[in-house]
Amino acid sequence: MARYTGPKSKISRRYGIALFGPSKALERKNYPPGMHGPKGSRRKQSEYAIALGEKQKLRHMYGLMERQFRRYFETALRKRGVTGETLLQMLETRLDNVVYRLGFANSRSSARQLRKLLYGSKDRAANNRLTPEASGIAPGPSSKGWVESARNFGSASHRYPKHPTD
Repeated sequence: MARYTGPKSKISRRYGIALFGPSKALERKNYPPGMHGPKGSRRKQSEYAIALGEKQKLRHMYGLMERQFRRYFETALRKRGVTGETLLQMLETRLDNVVYRLGFANSRSSARQLRKLLYGSKDRAANNRLTPEASGIAPGPSSKGWVESARNFGSASHRYPKHPTD
């Protein structure tokens, strides 16, 4: 499946929010990218430009390419109800987003890779939609040790290694 591999901090700086997870780029350079970015004066955007920017933010945030996003929108358009809310429901129930929301990953891009640990040998695509009945997120056989160490990390039995200067 295709995904965006370009400079993520540049896109985050263009829109002024951290789209791809926590980043220091916005703290260090809180102005838009490019030659005229630091000047700070921007022209007033049209309604179309604002709507397009919001769509692009959503698309980059969930890690979708244009065609895949368009298919989600067309599916949401066919369903009954408010199209925008239906679209957000469909995006929020994607497997990679559920893994991200559960806190297993720091970003949606890392959640795409963690899905193999959670499902083991069953290779489910990151864009699979989960339903409440069939969500079944449980550790696979290859990740039992990883999950156990994650559970025991905050417990009293977990000992931190001593610092070399102690």
